[in-house]
Amino acid sequence: MTFQSTLLIACLLGTAHATNVDSYSASSVQYMQEVFFRSEKAHAASMAAIMQGMTVAKAVKVLERSNKTSPELLQVTHMVLAKKGQLRKQPKGYSGIDGARKMLNGMIEKSMKKYDEEIAKCTEYYSEQCAAMETCRGSIAASNYIAANSRGLILDSQATINKCEVDIPTKKLELSQHNLKCKHELHKMNERLKIVLGDIAIMTIILKMTDCKASMVQMQAMRCEDPCTHKAFFTFNHDSLKQKVSQLQSSVSHDLMQTTFSDLFEGIEGLETAANTPIINKTNFTNPPVPRTGVPKNPCSDPYAGAPSAADKRAAKCVLSKGNCYKLQERFLLIQSGIEDERDELLESIAQMEKSCEETKNTLETQIANDESTLEQAQTKLAQATEKEATAGEDARQTAAEHEELETDLRKQMKACSGNYIGFESELCALKKIRGELYKIKGGGHDAFFQDCEVSKWDPEECTKECGKGEQKLTRSVMTHPNKGAECLPLAAMRSCNNHPCPVDCDLKAWSGWSKCSADCGGGVSQRLREVEIAMKYGGKPCGETSQTVACNAQACEKDCEVGDWTRWTKCSKDCDGGTRKRMKFITKEPLGAGKCPDKWSLKRLQYKPCNMKRCAVPVGKMVMECKKELDIVLLIDGSGSLGPTGWKAEIKAAEMFVDAFKDAGGKAKMAVILYSGPRTWGGVRLCMGNSKHKVDQEKVCGIKMVTHFIDDFKKIKQLILGLTWPKGSTLTSLALATAKAELPLGRKDAHANVVIITDGRPLSYRKTGMASRDVRKVARLVWVPVTRYAPLKRIKRWATRRWQENTVIVPDFKALEKPDVVTRIVANICPKESGATTMTFTRR
Repeated sequence: MTFQSTLLIACLLGTAHATNVDSYSASSVQYMQEVFFRSEKAHAASMAAIMQGMTVAKAVKVLERSNKTSPELLQVTHMVLAKKGQLRKQPKGYSGIDGARKMLNGMIEKSMKKYDEEIAKCTEYYSEQCAAMETCRGSIAASNYIAANSRGLILDSQATINKCEVDIPTKKLELSQHNLKCKHELHKMNERLKIVLGDIAIMTIILKMTDCKASMVQMQAMRCEDPCTHKAFFTFNHDSLKQKVSQLQSSVSHDLMQTTFSDLFEGIEGLETAANTPIINKTNFTNPPVPRTGVPKNPCSDPYAGAPSAADKRAAKCVLSKGNCYKLQERFLLIQSGIEDERDELLESIAQMEKSCEETKNTLETQIANDESTLEQAQTKLAQATEKEATAGEDARQTAAEHEELETDLRKQMKACSGNYIGFESELCALKKIRGELYKIKGGGHDAFFQDCEVSKWDPEECTKECGKGEQKLTRSVMTHPNKGAECLPLAAMRSCNNHPCPVDCDLKAWSGWSKCSADCGGGVSQRLREVEIAMKYGGKPCGETSQTVACNAQACEKDCEVGDWTRWTKCSKDCDGGTRKRMKFITKEPLGAGKCPDKWSLKRLQYKPCNMKRCAVPVGKMVMECKKELDIVLLIDGSGSLGPTGWKAEIKAAEMFVDAFKDAGGKAKMAVILYSGPRTWGGVRLCMGNSKHKVDQEKVCGIKMVTHFIDDFKKIKQLILGLTWPKGSTLTSLALATAKAELPLGRKDAHANVVIITDGRPLSYRKTGMASRDVRKVARLVWVPVTRYAPLKRIKRWATRRWQENTVIVPDFKALEKPDVVTRIVANICPKESGATTMTFTRR
């Protein structure tokens, strides 16, 4: 194998080896440097091969090609080519030959030095060129890595953009539909509110017309019945009143008109029939029917089409006496209050609707804004990543072109170096051939021995740098000193070392934020990425992970809540009269998605069972059971005009018996008593229930009389109750409850707080009464005693403290209210066990 082929193979091996940046090392460069150092063995073999076929004529031609044909060398060459006889005729003999020898030794020394310098130059160039190629390969690999990382960022940005381009129009459509729906619903509610406000204005006029304190006009209310539909309707004989009533538009107004006046007419008819109709015993004759079927008349041929005729009005009208004026106005007050309740509920519903619509609107707008911001950021990231990928690709392309140029230059230079090596060796062989032939022609008797200087291999010292091109000193020693031969070459030299680039560690940017979960439930993924600031090169520290993915929203989309086991049954809530024990289940895991979960009052989570189903023990000589527990009690006594004398008397008697349950019991109970009714006129109601800037007399104007604050003198309480006068007003229950709540803080911290309210019918305002009841229930146990069938029992059950069965004593009529059993039931409900079992009923949502 020729030296040139060896050189090219070594360079290619080195290039191929350096292609793998991780496996490339200084040892491969060292190996190639050793090849290009042209070892003595290779040098000797090459010289021997050249000398084998070297003749004087060839030597002359080699020297001529090397431009070594100086006059002195030509003279020596002619001497070698001349015949021996001619040489011996020279006068001075061998003196010319010695001079030629010295000249040839000098030329050999120069050729050896140039040969040595050529090796140093070629190996230096090879090392630097291979290091530059390695730098190119590392840069290409880094650019490719950055491009691949950028491609991941591009794909992530494209996925985000695609998602936003779907979500934004969808949410905008949802927002548009939501706004349209809210606008439609609010329009309907506001239109309904306008009707209700109009009805309130009409009812205000009606209340002024029916004001019993004003110059009272004679009015007659009539209840009529449609002969076809058998439905009752009401009308009045006063034209102005009739006109105003006909202007009422809302369904609430009409329903209240029917229910309120039905109550009034039923009560009046019953009283008038009992007082004015004589008792007549009439014989009931039973005659056999006539054996003939007549044709029935058409009942729907009424010329008034179901409306009341004049005869109907005369027949059906129910004239109220002057003494019943307040009853009539109270009904109108109830109607007005019911319409105002509807107004307040509508206003509250409108406010809630507006708030809900605004919250949903803000939520959707925020989501849209976030998605648009995300879209904009994703588009910016996409542009940046695309630009980065393109830049990395272009850098890799240019660096590859540079690597190709470096490789081409390397091959070209190595070829030149190989030719120079062979040229210098041929030159050396030619000079040594001539020098050898010169000594052959000297003839016998002369010493033809000569020895050129021989030096050892270079001994390199430590490189000044581990990488990035350092310097290294080379030394060698004389192995054979010259003897009539060529002088020694320099024994020291400097060369570059460790020309390969230093390792570059990977440098990553900070993590981006986690992306949105790909699914709201059922298992999705969330991803975050980070860009490569500087890619790893030349065997540096590799990059860590550039993307992370975590599972998210693994919960099931639809899953019901999980509840624990039943608790133990509690102790009985009452000592007698039928108490309850309860057990509960608590939620251990909340529902997921649209999963269902039973309410805490559901039978699936709360169960009751009866206990102490026995009559309460009444002490001998007493009418009702006694309670010896520490209680704070607020007793609310209804004084509305709807009670009638009978109802008022029965209520006072029940209140007496209730006080007796604590009077001689020897307990620590304290009681406060409030008598409540309400204004008889609408103006008074507005003062009490409106936002008046002036101070309103609660007792004179609003009918709320504080009979006594908390005291334990039950004898005095009983006397105060017996001394009460029936107010005969309306039923302002909400204000009475608010007054009771204000009284409760005057009680004792450790005593069980109870509010007991007796009522015979509906309050002026259902809504305000419900709100007041909720406020009372937060601080005390609220027990209702509804009397007569006109009491709004369904609502009262919601207003009472849970369970309503133990906090509502239903009394069918005033006659039953006077019975001790009713009072005993009330006392049994509020008189707690020693364990405080009733504390569980103090609050209710």
